[in-house]
Amino acid sequence: MDLDTLYRGTVESWSAKVSTISADQWDLPTPCTGWTVRDLVNHVVGEDLWTPPLVDGKTIEEVGDQFDGDVLGDDPVGTAQAAATAAVTATAGALPGGGIVHLSFGDTPIEEYIWQLTADHLVHGWDLAAAIGAPRDLDAGAVDGVAGWFANWEELYRGAGAVGPRVEVSAEGPQDALLAGFGRDPGWSAPN
Repeated sequence: MDLDTLYRGTVESWSAKVSTISADQWDLPTPCTGWTVRDLVNHVVGEDLWTPPLVDGKTIEEVGDQFDGDVLGDDPVGTAQAAATAAVTATAGALPGGGIVHLSFGDTPIEEYIWQLTADHLVHGWDLAAAIGAPRDLDAGAVDGVAGWFANWEELYRGAGAVGPRVEVSAEGPQDALLAGFGRDPGWSAPN
């Protein structure tokens, strides 16, 4: 599966889960320590909002602080859907030509940036599903693709504090192994 298709699929899966959030679920806890459902969605929507200007060649300084804080407003689902659509459109136009994205930690090939976004949408999609009680099964092709990419980056991400400690799981299938690598307990349930 090519990277654009993989990325698009993880964003569409994420968006589908966001569209099922009910009004009484926004304050629920998530597997991301200290984050509610709203915090989690705000994080991913913020990334989606950053994507078009970054793949268009803008620097962090040029974008500024316009995507800081609560980006969801009064229509979090609508905002999330619009941001996801804009991000997918921007990457589809930029990815084939290659190039560099100016990230906070340095210039990065656009392909690497899209891998990061793909992983984030996939894993945070699982976080959201776990939090709202939706089915947690992830697309097997996406799991395999992200696991192959992440194998080269896991220790670097962990060392930088971008992912938590690897979770030990007794029965690892590919999805559980990937989640454990991203510091998730595949059996997570909301605290009582």
